[in-house]
Amino acid sequence: MWSDSRTIRMLAILAVGWLTTTASAQPAANPTLSLSYARDIRPIVQRHCFACHKADKQRGGIDFEQFDTDAKANAAIQLWQSALERVAANEMPPEGNPPVSPADREKITQWLKSIEPKKPDCNQIATDDTRNFYRGFVMSRRLTKTEYRNTVRDLFGIDLKAGESIPADGAGGVGFDTNGSSLFTSTIQLEKYLESADQVLNVLLPTANGESPKLPQGTTPEHVTAARNRLLIATPTAGKPPREAAIAILRPFLRRAFRRAIEPSEIERHLQPFDRAIARGDSFEAALKLTLKGVLISPHFLFLAEPEPEKAGVYRLGGFPLASRMSYFLWASMPDDELLALAESGKLLDEGVLRQQIRRMRHHPNAIGFAESFAVQWLGLASLGGSVRPDAKLFPEFDAKLAESMRQETILFVDAIFREDRSLTDLIDGNFTFVNERLAKLYGIPNITGEAMQRVTLTDRRRGGVLGQASVLTVTSFPIRTSPVLRGRWVLEELLGSHVPPPPPNVPELKPNEGGMTAKSLRERLELHRKQADCASCHNRMDPIGFGFENFDPIGRWREQDANVAIDSSGKLPSGESFRGPAELKRILLERRRGEFTRNLVRKCYGYAMGRELDPFDDCVINACIEAMEKGQHKPSQLIEMIILSYPFQHRFSKR
Repeated sequence: MWSDSRTIRMLAILAVGWLTTTASAQPAANPTLSLSYARDIRPIVQRHCFACHKADKQRGGIDFEQFDTDAKANAAIQLWQSALERVAANEMPPEGNPPVSPADREKITQWLKSIEPKKPDCNQIATDDTRNFYRGFVMSRRLTKTEYRNTVRDLFGIDLKAGESIPADGAGGVGFDTNGSSLFTSTIQLEKYLESADQVLNVLLPTANGESPKLPQGTTPEHVTAARNRLLIATPTAGKPPREAAIAILRPFLRRAFRRAIEPSEIERHLQPFDRAIARGDSFEAALKLTLKGVLISPHFLFLAEPEPEKAGVYRLGGFPLASRMSYFLWASMPDDELLALAESGKLLDEGVLRQQIRRMRHHPNAIGFAESFAVQWLGLASLGGSVRPDAKLFPEFDAKLAESMRQETILFVDAIFREDRSLTDLIDGNFTFVNERLAKLYGIPNITGEAMQRVTLTDRRRGGVLGQASVLTVTSFPIRTSPVLRGRWVLEELLGSHVPPPPPNVPELKPNEGGMTAKSLRERLELHRKQADCASCHNRMDPIGFGFENFDPIGRWREQDANVAIDSSGKLPSGESFRGPAELKRILLERRRGEFTRNLVRKCYGYAMGRELDPFDDCVINACIEAMEKGQHKPSQLIEMIILSYPFQHRFSKR
């Protein structure tokens, strides 16, 4: 990371409560909870788990044999909670092994309750005293590539596709590029910021007698003229010298670009290149271009930096940094004039005004930025059409335009759910989607023409929700065939938040049949994996789910046969439910695993908003969000409002 000489330096927020170590947590007073791991629980684990999870045989990287004392076991509460969830879902022990009896399950459950740490206070955030226990922190960070493009667009009022050549950002935290610890700044990025600033300003303030810059697709000369007029709110006249006109332009421009109040000294500093250019005889627009370029490469523009208070300790964010947190969460872009005005007046800190702004921002056109950034990353669609491309010979209809239509379908679908405040369960089984002519043809939807995306109501529940969208179905397939394993793993990890360990070493890949197409033997070959002890525990979870979507080919078309063999989309989950096809599978997911989906979505959304890793401190806010959603029919409005109104979102810690 880098900073200028005045204000930018890395900060850390330590969020949500005081961590009480699990080893010291005391059992409840109820005598039935006075259980000892070594005496009461370890024999159960030994009977059912040691065969696969011990020092010399750690399937999934798990060694239960190491926990030979109460202290060691109590300190691994998250591992035990995860293991019990797998047992409760009948995913463990593996099929063919004696199940854990109801009495033993209850004993494990009671023991876990007895060692749970005290609930943290939702109205606290961590400080230096608890830093050793805390992984996640909010730091001043640079704008992501998406945020940079959106911010330049909103700053000038025209989308010039700024920053397309900037390197892609890495993901951190719970899988998003908003995590400050992963947003490094390299010399290549600095060069690209300079290049991007030149490209934007050459369009709006072209050099006299120079070549007309090439405009991005969809941008017209009329758009440029309108943006130029918005920028040049003052020009030199007989009664207004060039410097005075430049100040009139620069003062509001800096305030919007830096997303805060501007000191007079800052205006003077940014006018220095303007003054030198005018002194050597440059035109007003050429001199102004140099000044604006300095703004676009300033750390105050490129970074989201929250100022420190005069004293160390926990403090509430002021209006301007809170406005930026809100706008980059909900819009992936800068605050608009209304939000900045409320921030400057201090009114944004009033809870009633804050709630009004949250509602307004959810329905603003810029709210599409949330779906473009959050949904694309959460669902793993960034690689679609890039590193993820179906085989061109087998699927000649797939090209860059179709890939973009697939991605836009998912973006518009997620945006509609959040904007219209529909139940978040529609993400799994919604009854509408967005298609254009090519995508409608792929889906077999009649009477859709043109390239524009159009909303359609689905009468076939097999296609509803993200699980039936071509974007997801394509990124979870191989170039030449579908993959029940990839699709099943995607559902478990991305939708349900369940970790699936990587395959053990030296496991051979499934080889395609002659001609590169799959046949009946695909299912049979996967069955072989499930018979191998090293593979069964994961494949028993993934494969049945994946087979439920086998009627969708590698680019999302519905099919009844593959290589002249009838598709078998039936399956049986480890928990015992059987299904046939995607509609029945989605019903089971909503009925039996809705809680897992809700918790995972809340964690993802909260982590995206906070821009950091999550840890047990955050459980208080996450649980409060889940409770509010369950009471309110899983409405996105409640999730977003709970996150923004939470203590961690509005506070930070400074050690000064």
